[in-house]
Amino acid sequence: MKISEIKTRLFQGEFDEQLKMINCREDIQSEKERYAQLLDQALEKFSDMDAHLICAPGRTEVGGNHTDHQQGRVLAASVNMDIATVVVANTDTCEYYADGFEVTPVKVTELDIIDNEKFTSESLIRGTLARFKELGYNIGGFKAVSHSNVLKGSGISSSAAFEVLVGTILSELYNDGKIDHVKIAKIGQYAENNYFMKPCGLLDQMACSVGGFVTIDFKDKQNPVVEQVKFDFAHSDYALCLVDTKGDHADLSDEYGLMPKEMKEVAHALGKEILSQCTKEEFMQNIAMIRETCSDRALLRAIHFFNETDRVLDQVKALKENDMETFKKLIIESGYSSYMYLQNVYTTKDIEHQNLSLALAISEQLLKDKGAYRVHGGGLAGTIQAFVPKTMLEEYRKQMDAIYGEGSCFVLSIRPVGGYQII
Repeated sequence: MKISEIKTRLFQGEFDEQLKMINCREDIQSEKERYAQLLDQALEKFSDMDAHLICAPGRTEVGGNHTDHQQGRVLAASVNMDIATVVVANTDTCEYYADGFEVTPVKVTELDIIDNEKFTSESLIRGTLARFKELGYNIGGFKAVSHSNVLKGSGISSSAAFEVLVGTILSELYNDGKIDHVKIAKIGQYAENNYFMKPCGLLDQMACSVGGFVTIDFKDKQNPVVEQVKFDFAHSDYALCLVDTKGDHADLSDEYGLMPKEMKEVAHALGKEILSQCTKEEFMQNIAMIRETCSDRALLRAIHFFNETDRVLDQVKALKENDMETFKKLIIESGYSSYMYLQNVYTTKDIEHQNLSLALAISEQLLKDKGAYRVHGGGLAGTIQAFVPKTMLEEYRKQMDAIYGEGSCFVLSIRPVGGYQII
């Protein structure tokens, strides 16, 4: 369908139900205007060509805080913030246009790793193309104009959303949309590991690609068990809030690195490589021996892992049974465990500023047993997550914005699909 015709049909309401579904709301006027602006840009850049509307969401971690690096279990979900694009096929070059940054065109015939492309969008496009080709899929070029409302630096994973977007574009344009979401996620991870040169796990890509709630068991690293969990959050009585507490992530890399390092030290004391290869029972039986070589904090972090990876099973069960009360209790338990045992809610480098701790304390005072709250993502600085009754949403948002600044509290929902072609 030509770009001009897509725009006409957009305002005739042809795509309304799809836009309502992916945005988890009834009022989609702003989304229609967003896509209309992209269509206008595409028309100006590409002329009136056959085009597609393709998008990919960010994600939120719901359960399994710092369990993935020990090949444990996680629960994550896609959210209704995404990268939206208008895409047209191209012969041998991928051209990507976005407000705020430039992407150098990538030729589909030049797929070797380029060292100076490390940490760039170009590397992710090139890596995705290379992996598609290695796996025997069709590849080709594209031109895309995009707009992203995926928050950067808040644990929603804009990089994984981009990887899933590129994979979805190649699937839809050149493979009849037949490459499944799990495969697209694995391709994204490959591109990030080998071309972007970041040793990430599979959590982010899988949540962005599969959509809705998704639980993953990473015990078999090569073949993680992935399951989509059916739960209609958009029509529940709760909103998902992420509060940006404006903490500074600078100079925290060492502290982030100590969490997996100390957990592995405990595993090594038990003759294993990572904690998922150990049982909680053998850990408990050998604490005195482990303590001879490992710090008390390492022991506490191991306890967090064992409880947290099992807690994911209970969270999934609660969602499947539509038991929101149990689910909320488990979210709070996860938050307490991260605070007391994992100890990633504040940094000992700056104990006077405890933005996350304060946000969690205020959340507890406001929500009590009516909602749930926990640290979000890696911790130490950044965001907290809260499940807030819609009847309390304005009060909660007003209080958080008063403390951390206007616009600090982002209200989200769980999007039921991941990488998605509207047309």
